[in-house]
Amino acid sequence: MQQIFRQLATEIKISETQVRAAVELLDGGATVPFVARYRKEATGGLDDVQLRELDTRLSYLREMEDRRASIVKAIDEQGKLTDALRAALAGAATKQELEDIYLPFKQKRRTKGQIAREFGIEPLADKLLADPTLDPQEEAKSFCQPATTLDDGKPGPDFSTTFAVLDGVRDILSERWAEDAQLVQSLREWLWEEGLLRSKKVDSKNESDPEVAKFRDYFEYDEPIGRVPSHRALAVFRGRALEILEAKLVQPQEPEPGQASLAEGRIALHLGWSHQARKSDDLIRKCVAWTWRVKLGLSTERDLFSRLREDAEKVAIKVFADNLRDLLLAAPAGQKTVMGLDPGIRTGVKVAVVDATGKLVETATVYPHEPRKDWEGSLHTLAKLVAKHGVQLIAIGNGTASRETDKLAADLIKLCAKMLAAQGAEPHQIEKIVVSEAGASVYSASEYASQEMPDVDVSLRGAASIARRLQDPLAELVKIDPKSIGVGQYQHDVNQSELAKTLDTVVEDCVNGVGVDLNTASAPLLSRVSGLSGTVAKAVVRWREANGAFVDRQQLLKVSGLGAKTFEQSAGFLRIRGGENPLDMTGVHPETYPVVEQIIVKTGKPIDQLMGRGELLKPLKPEQFETENFGAITVKDILAELEKPGRDPRPDFKVARFNDGVEDIADLQEGMVLEGTVSNVAQFGAFVDLGVHQDGLVHVSQLANKFVQDAREVVKTGQIVKVKVLEVDAARKRISLTMKLDAAPVRRDGPRENRFEAAGRGPRGGGFSSGQGRATAPQGTAMSSAFEKLKGLQGK
Repeated sequence: MQQIFRQLATEIKISETQVRAAVELLDGGATVPFVARYRKEATGGLDDVQLRELDTRLSYLREMEDRRASIVKAIDEQGKLTDALRAALAGAATKQELEDIYLPFKQKRRTKGQIAREFGIEPLADKLLADPTLDPQEEAKSFCQPATTLDDGKPGPDFSTTFAVLDGVRDILSERWAEDAQLVQSLREWLWEEGLLRSKKVDSKNESDPEVAKFRDYFEYDEPIGRVPSHRALAVFRGRALEILEAKLVQPQEPEPGQASLAEGRIALHLGWSHQARKSDDLIRKCVAWTWRVKLGLSTERDLFSRLREDAEKVAIKVFADNLRDLLLAAPAGQKTVMGLDPGIRTGVKVAVVDATGKLVETATVYPHEPRKDWEGSLHTLAKLVAKHGVQLIAIGNGTASRETDKLAADLIKLCAKMLAAQGAEPHQIEKIVVSEAGASVYSASEYASQEMPDVDVSLRGAASIARRLQDPLAELVKIDPKSIGVGQYQHDVNQSELAKTLDTVVEDCVNGVGVDLNTASAPLLSRVSGLSGTVAKAVVRWREANGAFVDRQQLLKVSGLGAKTFEQSAGFLRIRGGENPLDMTGVHPETYPVVEQIIVKTGKPIDQLMGRGELLKPLKPEQFETENFGAITVKDILAELEKPGRDPRPDFKVARFNDGVEDIADLQEGMVLEGTVSNVAQFGAFVDLGVHQDGLVHVSQLANKFVQDAREVVKTGQIVKVKVLEVDAARKRISLTMKLDAAPVRRDGPRENRFEAAGRGPRGGGFSSGQGRATAPQGTAMSSAFEKLKGLQGK
C-alpha cells in the first residue's frame, strides 16, 4: 500500500499523509461528499474532485497490484522468475505494461513456433541470427526430419525439407520478437505519435442512403491517431460497427512496392540488424517482415484502437458528466405555480398545473394543432387554469410541435393580460420557457411516477414532470436515469457501466452540494444523499408519512434501518426548515453543534440572532473555537454557514428572451443578434437553442476573441448567451453562430475556403482555425460532424 500511496500522492499532487487519511476514511465506509465537506482536517482540505480522482485511481492501482501478484506467482510456478524479471514487473506502471511482460510466459494455444522448437529447430534460428554469413539452405539440411503422422492417422508437422525447416526458423524468430515487451511498447508509442487513423466508405454502401450519408465526412479521412478528437473517433468507430466505414491504422508513410515499411525498419533497428547482402540476410529480412505483417501489425492496431476508444470514451463521459452537472445545478424557479405543456399534434397538448410546492393540482388536454385546430378553445381552457390557480410560469417541452405550442403560450399570456385589464385587476407577469423534455417519457412510465401520481394518465405525468423541472431541476431530474436526460456525446457508444458510475457520482455530488429538504424530498432524491440507500430513503419517507414532519435531525435515528453510521454520513446534508433547532436548516453537521454553542457563549447572542448576521460573525477568529476533534478549517466552514444559513449554491433564475418574429429557421438572417440558451456543450463547440426548432452551433473558434481549447472554458449547459448568426443552411437545418458579436457574417459570394473559415470550419487541405486536424481532415469536419452529433450520430 505504501507504493500505492506514493504513486497517488505524485499523480494528484498532494502529500502521502493526505492520501493515507483519505483512503482510511473511504475504506471505512465514508462517502466522498461527507469526507470533502466534514473531514477537511483529516485530509488537509481535499475537495470532492480530488477525492473522486483518488478513489478511481485507488481502485485501478489495487486491481493492478492484484494482477501483478498473480503474474509473479504464475511465472514463479513455471520456474522462470528471475531477479531481472521480478524487477521489471515491479516497475510496470500500467496494466498494459504488465501484460506485455507476461506475454512470453502466458499459457496459449500451441503455435507454429512452439512446434518448430519441439522439433529442435531453435538452435538453427539462433545460429543464423548470430552469424548471417552462413548459408541457410546448407545449415538447414542437418535439421530435416522425416514427416510424422499423428495418432489419428492425420499428417503431423512436416520438417522434411529445408524450406519447411526455414519456415520453422521464421516462426520461431517472429514469435520471439513479437513477445519482446520493449519492442512492442516502442512500436506502439511510435505509431500513437505518428500513425494515422484512416477511414473510407465500404464499397458496397450507397452514399445517397441517408444512414450512410451521416458519415460522409469520413468517406475519405485520415488524421494522426494520437490527436483524433473524441467525437471524430467515436463517429468512425460507430461507422465501422454499422459496416458503413472501413477503418485501419496506417504508418505515417506508405512503403514503395517491394520496400520495407517504417515499422519493419524500426524492428530491424531494435534488433541491431541491417541487410548487408550476407547469405542469411534475405531470410532475416523475411522474418522481420513476417513479425510486423503477421504478428504485430494487427495486434498493434487493435491495441491503439482500444486506446483511442478508451480515451475518446473518457472525454465523452466527461462531457456528459459536465453537462449533467450544469443541468442539475441550473437555476431553480423556486416556489411558483407552474403550468407544464407537453406538446403534441394529433394527440393534443397535455397540460398539468403544479402548485408552489410541486403538487399536481389539475390536468387537461387541449387540441390547438392538426387535425382539430381548436386554437380559441385551447386558449379558453388554458386561461381558465391560469386564473384558477394563479399560474406564474409556463414550461413548454421542446419536442414535436414545441414551437407551435410556444406560440400558443404567447397568445395565452396576451389573452390573460387583456382579461386582467378588462377586470381592472393588477396585472402580473407570466413567463414562458421552453425546457428539455428528455427523459420525461421514461419518468412517466416508471414505477415511481405511478406511485407518485397513481390516478393520472401516463401521458399527463410527462407534463407534470416538465412543470416541476422548472421549479427545481435537481429535485425532478434525480427521478430519471441520468442516461435518459439527453446531454451526452455518443452516450450509447461508450462503456455503459463506466458511464453509469460517473453519472451517479455527478448526481450524488450535486444533491449533496445543494442539500435536501428532509420534509419534502422524494425517495429518489433522498436516495442520492450521502449514506442513504434506496431502501433507507423509502424508510425515511414512510416514517414521515406515518409520524408527520421531522422536527429535528435526531429523529432520523428513529427510522428503521438508519443507524449511527448512516446518520453521521447523511445528517449534514439534510435540511429541516421551521424545526426546533435553527441549525437543522443549515449545512452545519450535528456533531459540531457543541462548537456553535461555544460561539453563542462568546458572542452572548442566541442562535436565531446570530444566523445571517455577518457583522457579528466576521470578527470571530476560527482558532478561538478549535477543539480536539475539530480544527480551524471546520470552524471556518461553520462560521460561513451561519453567515448565510441554508444558502443555495445555484444561480438566480433567468429566462432567455427570444426575438419576436423569429419562430422558424427560415426567419433567421445572417447578422442577426439573438439571445438563446446553451442546450449542450462538447469540446468542439456549444449548441444554442434560439427557439426555432433547430439548435445552432457556436464552434469552439467562435466562442471568444482568444484561443479556446475546450468549449466548457467559456460556456455551460443552461447558460443564457447572446449570439450572432453567421450562416444559415435551411435545407440541411444547420445554423452557424458566433459569440464574437463583432464578427462579420459569412459571405456567400466569397471563396469556398473563406466561407468555411468564417464559420469556424476547416476547408479541405487547410486545417482548422482551432488548431486541430491536419491537411487531409474531412471538409467541414468541425461543424458538420458537430451538427450530426445531435442528429443521428448522437445517442439521445
